[in-house]
Amino acid sequence: MIPQLRGWTSVQRTSQNNIRLGATLSFVAGATNAGGFLAVGQYTSHMTGVVSSVADNLVMGQLALALAGVASLVAFISGAMTTAWMVNWALRRNLHSAYGRPLLLEALLLLVFGLFGAGITWQAGLFVPLTVLVLCFIMGLQNAVITKISHAEIRTTHVTGLVTDLGIELGKLFYINRLTREKLVTANRAKLIIHFKLIASFFIGGLLGAWGFKTIGFISTLPLSLFLLLLVWRPVLNDAKNWIDPHQTDQDR
Repeated sequence: MIPQLRGWTSVQRTSQNNIRLGATLSFVAGATNAGGFLAVGQYTSHMTGVVSSVADNLVMGQLALALAGVASLVAFISGAMTTAWMVNWALRRNLHSAYGRPLLLEALLLLVFGLFGAGITWQAGLFVPLTVLVLCFIMGLQNAVITKISHAEIRTTHVTGLVTDLGIELGKLFYINRLTREKLVTANRAKLIIHFKLIASFFIGGLLGAWGFKTIGFISTLPLSLFLLLLVWRPVLNDAKNWIDPHQTDQDR
């Protein structure tokens, strides 16, 4: 199991590893999004809704709420920018952990989310806005990781695009080719399966995230954080060893 996990964040990619990592991160995103909603009453991966709410609040004269929406959008964008910086910096230095570093940061921020949760109970005015920004940053960070790895073929923090693509492929699947055998309309069954896996992973993550938060509270983020650490610890450790001993070979590691 561990050797297989090691390849999921490797710089040398396979399509199978992309799908596995995408499904895993969809699960994490669903759990974080659902738990975050129960914590702060707001979904933090849905930037379409955030941008729409900014427009609505500006029209209604709710400037404070509009600014809060803008801050959430900036946090999401900042997360994606951070991933781009971290990955490109590491790739230019031929580091094994180029794709794992943003996920390591995400794991640490999930722990921060758990710590903020303890503060929400007694200082909601301060910690709720901070929690929203942290969660938006995490969602942007994570979505950019798999987007960059898969060359924008896989997204993990929202399902609107996935459901649209699923509907397109289902439309092709059930299309009846009656008039001609040329230019047949056929579904891409591989894409159909991938979209279904990602949507199902997000949904299952949402169920378990909501159940975990309702049952044990903010500590439910700990398993998510630990699993992300399990995905990335080996390449990060390899790079640390290589920094200490530059002459060490991959076989030594």
